[in-house]
Amino acid sequence: MTEDLSKIESRMEDSSFWDDQESARKFIEKAKVLRAWVQPWNEANKLCEQIESLLELAEVEEDESIFDDLRIELDSAEEMLRKLEFKKMLGGEHDISNAIVTIHSGAGGTEACDWVAMLNRMYNRWIEKQGFKVTVTDIISGEETGIKSITFLVEGDYAFGYLKAEKGVHRLVRISPFDSNKRRHTSFASLDVIPEVDDDVEIEIDEKDLRIDTYRSSGAGGQHVNVTDSAVRITHLPTKIVVQCQNERSQYKNKSFAMKILKSKLFEKYEQENRDKILKEYGEKDDIAWGSQIRSYVMHPYSMVKDHRTKVETGNVSAVMDGDLDQFIEAFLKMRKMKKPHDQNK
Repeated sequence: MTEDLSKIESRMEDSSFWDDQESARKFIEKAKVLRAWVQPWNEANKLCEQIESLLELAEVEEDESIFDDLRIELDSAEEMLRKLEFKKMLGGEHDISNAIVTIHSGAGGTEACDWVAMLNRMYNRWIEKQGFKVTVTDIISGEETGIKSITFLVEGDYAFGYLKAEKGVHRLVRISPFDSNKRRHTSFASLDVIPEVDDDVEIEIDEKDLRIDTYRSSGAGGQHVNVTDSAVRITHLPTKIVVQCQNERSQYKNKSFAMKILKSKLFEKYEQENRDKILKEYGEKDDIAWGSQIRSYVMHPYSMVKDHRTKVETGNVSAVMDGDLDQFIEAFLKMRKMKKPHDQNK
């Protein structure tokens, strides 16, 4: 793999590299994938060499304090190898891509909107831990509190590969902070995840099939972000797919970003249709289809987060809500890895 990367990087330094732009983009994408593997592997290998040197030094010096350093280095090496093993499960065609995430509130009004806000915070904590970048492209605030709907772009290697594990309905059970009688409430929110497609991916979009509306951008609490109609909503009439963007002050930039999201959604729709055909041939049903309940977060009468697909559960709800999601994502990826090849991209 290191040798392959060296060959590609050598080719990229050639003065004729950009003569064929389509070929150049493919080389760059392949180099990106290889670097995502080679860099952490080299770091792990370097750490193992340091551990070996410490072991030799400990034998020569017979110094007990060196063993303390060894334990620290071994823990770091174990964590690095765990992450590499984790990444090894990401073999889907679009797993390395950025992810476009949308969270919608379910029935329940204020409760559901508050639940979306809680999930948004949870995923932002996870994104921060991964070192990824997040950009909110659209947000609709709840009438009283919370968020009715939010869409954001997550930029980072394998963002889609990880976050596709979170697609589905998330259920919350708790004593409502909005109920004066302190009754227990159940809230639902649905999360959708699609890969951001590259600009060179060909998706045919006819301008005649689009209805483009502009409106005034607004933030939480109804405060105006911009006094002009810079926000853009695009409806793809044949599929009824609606996308919108209001994060930029420029209407042109919002339209451009909304078109990118529309392109990604159409790409995912066509991909899903192809997957459905394959599943039909195999006589199988998709057990994690959009709209299915994937996970429950129970805060009363006991504390537990349970994934209904993998049966992984934990009593530490606070840690999960603070972005500790790797155990659930890892279990999902392992479960997927055991399935047939045609399931891997889902």
